[in-house]
Amino acid sequence: MRYTIGALGAAAALAVGCLASTTAVAHAQSGEESRLYAPSALILTVGKGEDAATAAVQRAVTLRCTPRPGGDHPAPAEACTQLRAVNGEFAALTDTAGSGTVCTRIWDPVVVTAEGVWEGRRVSWTHTFANQCVLDGTQGSVFSF
Repeated sequence: MRYTIGALGAAAALAVGCLASTTAVAHAQSGEESRLYAPSALILTVGKGEDAATAAVQRAVTLRCTPRPGGDHPAPAEACTQLRAVNGEFAALTDTAGSGTVCTRIWDPVVVTAEGVWEGRRVSWTHTFANQCVLDGTQGSVFSF
């Protein structure tokens, strides 16, 4: 009987030890890196032409905003901050009113596109600016690359 009680005690101690180590592992994995988040990863392009279908893409970058800014965009933190400020509404980035930029009225169209995912929702957006000066007048960092 002593042998059985001793074996049961050892088994109980082993079970408590396993539970304690499992709890420690679960606690370690619940750090910041394993939190759930809505993904935000985009491919941004700038091209010459009147629409995205016929434009010749001149530059393209990737932009990742979640869990932290990254990608090959030259200023990912600034671009992500700007997108968050407009709640991912790219059309809000096209406003040049109040920028103080004076541009010629020469028609030399520049097309910008954004494809990918913003905070968990699919994005497929395009906009044509009259020329590069008008694009630069948006004073944003999202399409400044």
